[in-house]
This record gives sequence, C-alpha cells and structure tokens, in this order.
Amino acid sequence: MSSVRTIGARVFIAALTLAACASLGFASLHWQSSDPVKFACYLIAALLASSLKVTLPGIEGTLSVNFLFTLLGILELSLPETLSIGLASTLGQFYWRPARKLKLVQLVFNLSQVTACSATAYGAYWLVATYVLGRPGPLALLAAAVTHFAFNTGAMSTIIGLTEDKKIYKVWTDIYLWSFPYYMVGAAAAGLVQFLNLRIGWQSSLLVLPPIYLMYRSYRLYLGKLETEKRHVEQVSHIHLRTIEALALAIEAKDENTGEHLQRVRVYAMELAKELGLSEDETEALRAASVLHDIGKLAVPEHIISKPGKLTPEEFEKMKTHPIVGAEILERVHFPYPVVPIVRAHHEKWDGSGYPFGLSGEQIPIGARILTAVDCLDALASDRQYRRALPLDEAMAIVKSEAGTSFDPRVVEILSRRYVELEKLAHEQPFEAPSRLSTDIKVERGLAPDAGFAETQVNVERPVAPVNTGARLDIALASSRQIAEIVRLSGSAIGVDDVFALLSLRMKSLVPHASIAAYCLEGDVLVPRFVSGENMQLFSSLRIPLGEGLSGWVAQNHKAILNGNPSVEPGYLNDPKKYSTLRSALAVPLEGKSRLVAVLALYRAVQDAFSPEDLRLVEAISAELGSAIEQAARPKAAGASGR
Repeated sequence: MSSVRTIGARVFIAALTLAACASLGFASLHWQSSDPVKFACYLIAALLASSLKVTLPGIEGTLSVNFLFTLLGILELSLPETLSIGLASTLGQFYWRPARKLKLVQLVFNLSQVTACSATAYGAYWLVATYVLGRPGPLALLAAAVTHFAFNTGAMSTIIGLTEDKKIYKVWTDIYLWSFPYYMVGAAAAGLVQFLNLRIGWQSSLLVLPPIYLMYRSYRLYLGKLETEKRHVEQVSHIHLRTIEALALAIEAKDENTGEHLQRVRVYAMELAKELGLSEDETEALRAASVLHDIGKLAVPEHIISKPGKLTPEEFEKMKTHPIVGAEILERVHFPYPVVPIVRAHHEKWDGSGYPFGLSGEQIPIGARILTAVDCLDALASDRQYRRALPLDEAMAIVKSEAGTSFDPRVVEILSRRYVELEKLAHEQPFEAPSRLSTDIKVERGLAPDAGFAETQVNVERPVAPVNTGARLDIALASSRQIAEIVRLSGSAIGVDDVFALLSLRMKSLVPHASIAAYCLEGDVLVPRFVSGENMQLFSSLRIPLGEGLSGWVAQNHKAILNGNPSVEPGYLNDPKKYSTLRSALAVPLEGKSRLVAVLALYRAVQDAFSPEDLRLVEAISAELGSAIEQAARPKAAGASGR
C-alpha cells in the first residue's frame, strides 16, 4: 500500500508542477506593471514578512504570514506581479534561517503549490468580481481568501497524507483547519489597505506591517499553546504506553511463552485494522488489546495455564473467567480508547457460541473480531504446552474453515489473502524481549513470616481411591500393596529398577498401553529410569527439566494428566530422524513420604486412548508406590559383619 501511495504522491506533484508551469507561462506572456515602484515595495515587504514564520504542530513544516501580500497583489497588482511576490516570499520562507535542509522535490512542490494557489485565487477573485458582482468588492476578496486557504491547505494535506500514509481529511483538520480565521483576518487587513490606498495612496500599505507582526505574534502564542497541549497529550499517552508495558510484563511473569506470540498478533492486527479502515481510536485500542488481552490469566492458577494437556471441565470453567477479569483490571487504567470491550469479547464467536456472554456477529466489537482470528492463527502455528506447532498453511486452513462460525468472514477473507505477507512482516519486526521479573531470585533476609511457619506434616496417610469401582480397581490396589510389601520385606535385595519392572508387569493387564516410562527426579531434571515398549530409545534419551513438557508439568504441579500429547516432551521429536506414532499419554506423580520421587507415564498410539477409569486405576496402583521407590532408592547398608 505504501508503494501505491508513493506513486500517488509523485503523480500529484507532477500535476501540480504542470499547473504551475502553465500559470507562469501564461503570466510571462502577459507581463505588465502599472507601477514598478509599488510592485518593488510590495515585494520587499513580502520578503521581510516571510521571515516571520512559525512551525506547524505535528509536521516538519512552517507557516508564514506572507499570504497577506498575495491577497494584496490580487487586489492591487497584475497576475505576473502577484505570482512573482508569491514565489519570492516562498523562497525567503524556506531559505531564511531554515530549520532543516530542503530537498529538491520539496522545493519544487512548494513553489508549484504557491504558484498554482496564487493563480487560482487570482482567478477566483476576478471571476466573482466580473461575472457575479459586476465589480470588485469585499465578497470577491472573501472568495479569493477562501480559495487561497482551501487550495493551499488542501494541497499540503494531500501530499502529507500520501507520503506519510495518513488520512488526508484527518491531516487537514488536525494541522490546517485552525488557520482559517487567520486567513479571514488577513483578508480584512488586505481590504483595509486597499481602502486606504484609494483614499490616501498606496504608500499607506506600509502601515500594514505592524498588524502583520501582531498576526505573527498571535500565531506564535496560539501554536505555543497547541504545543503545550500536545506535550501533555504525549505525556499521558506515554504513561498509558508504560502501563501497557508493565501489564504485559506481568503476563510474561505468568507465562513466559507469550512474548513473541503477542508481537506477531499485534503486527497482524494492525495490518488488518488498516485494511478494514478502523478509526484512530479503534486502532489504538486494538494495539493495546493485542498485548493485554490475556491479562486476566493472572487470576488463573498457573498449573492450569501451563498444563500440557486437555483441561478438565472444572479447569476450563476457571479459564473462562479470564476475559472478564482482564476487562475489570483494565477498567481501572482509564484508557482514552475502547480497550476494555475488546479484551472482554476476545473469546466471543461469530455464531454466538463463544464466552463469556455469547455475543454474535456485529455485536462483537470489530477489534475483538480481528483479535480472535489472528490470535487463533498464531496460536495454531506456534508451539504450545499441549501440542507442537502446525505448518502456517495448515493453521490458516483451520481458521478459514471456521469463517462464519467462530470468526468474522470479512476478517478471515483478508487474513487468508495476506497471511503469508503478514507472517513475513512479523518476522522482520525486531523482537525486544521485556526485562524479566525476579521470580527466581532467592531472598536471604527474613527469618519467618509474621504468622510463623506451618508445621511440616509427615507420615500423613494418603487417601486411597474408593474400592467400589470394580474388580480392576481391587486388583490395582492389591498390586500396589503387594509391591510395597515385597520392597519392605526384601530389604536391600530389591532396587528401584526392580520395583518399576514389577509395576510394568502389573500394568500390562490393568491398563492397555504401547509404552511405559518411569522418570525419576534428580535435582531439577526428570531422568528415565525404566522404559519399555514402543520408542524405547526415544524415551530413554530424554532429560526433562522440571516444569517443562508433559511429565515436567506433572512433577512440578503434583497433578496427573489424562490424554496429554507425548510430542511435547522436551527433546522427544527434536531430531528430524526420530518419528513417533504415539498420540496420547497418561502421566501421574509418584509421591514419597516427603517429596516427589518419580513420574509414571503410559503411552498409546490412538488419540484420547485413556479413560478416566484408567486414570483412577493408575493413581490407585501408584498410591503406595512412591514410598516403595523411595525406600528402594535408599543407600544400602554395608553387609552384616558382626560389628
């Protein structure tokens, strides 16, 4: 789009240059000056006035009061003289103490614009004076002043809009509309000079210099006030930006895998906002929401957010609160644009099946409709705790299949047309990882909390699953107790590997599985101690950091996982030569008397292969197993020597 706008800017400058050349050509062929001294005085006065310039807010441009001499030229001089004054005063404005070096194309544009503008205003004056009023008069001067204002500010707004990718009307209203009253004051001053000229002589026009200086000072004071207000707005905007960054950092502290995801979502969302023609407030709201939409997850327990498997109904109920909580958090920030409605609705679906309120279609804010589609696409194409990333084309196909049900069809159409381009654009954006919070630091000071320490509970009897779930559960409980009894009676004869071998034999008949693996906790890493079945070499080579992957999550949170994805285990499929047909996993923590000692994982080739009953059986058989493993792992005493 930027290239199209650049071409548009070149075409506009070329057209303006042709119009200016035509005006100068016509003027040069009809050069006349009824009073050269008068023309020279006006020219010198215009050059002096061109130094009285002010910087416009929001752009690298200046505004001078020399337009007043263009209006005087229209009233008192010929067209060639008027154009000469306009060109000379423009050169003076840009080369008298310039704030920056002017490029050739900028000089050509400004000279062409002033020439075409002056010629158009001159023509408007004499057109109204000749064909409407029948003679020169104040209304003709008013027409010339309005034409000069409209042409001058319109041309400047157009070139800024085309080159800076801004809306032309928005540029005009923000930067130039305020100057209209000054054009009217200038027209009144020019009319007064003409009146004095008719009564006293043209030398009286020199009396206009003090009013010109007063106009300049008025410009300066007004623009100074605008600049102060602009700085205040920028400070408020900066505070909001820092608030966004602080809140985003809070999200990062909860889930460290969101940084790059949020940046890609922001890039996608901003490009779709442009194509859909969102207003400036809607765009800024979407920019903030693309970073903050998951802020409500701060209220969701960490083990649910990081769970590398499917959520239980109870866990999903807790997760569904995060859009509401996020909206409540952000309501306290008082953003100057509508961020909260987007955050609250970013899990709503086009057909009304989303949450939290079941909004549908156009009821969902446009920002939320954009955000939910791009968020889903990037989530599918990114690694998650519960699965590996999908290829981008495959992820886009899934999003496209949900157009009209989960997502706004208009948003999906643009996304499907531009997703390759947007992905490239997102990767080209430099990623600056936010500074990490000190969540892992060890604080040395502080002897005890004010309420004291909780007493450590030891030898607490663990609850055993109820035995009324059938014969399989009875067998599982009996097996667990039998293994524990064998370890207790055998003393040093039974080791950890033997315990897991016995467990594997019991599991074969109780819970169907293709592979079984037992990972023992050594420091902060889970190390495979016993592996049997398919992909033995794959599982035997794993080293799983605490908290990572499926088994690492189970170890860190002391919670079981039903039908997790085996491929998320760190290192499991990193080698392209490795291939696994396993699609589901059941993993439970094995707890000793004082700590977790291992994670037991079963794997199968069929997706969602394990049932809740399977989980109850494995938990039952592992109820006493942790203590048995802990006992088997103790260093063996030296053989009896009679000492």
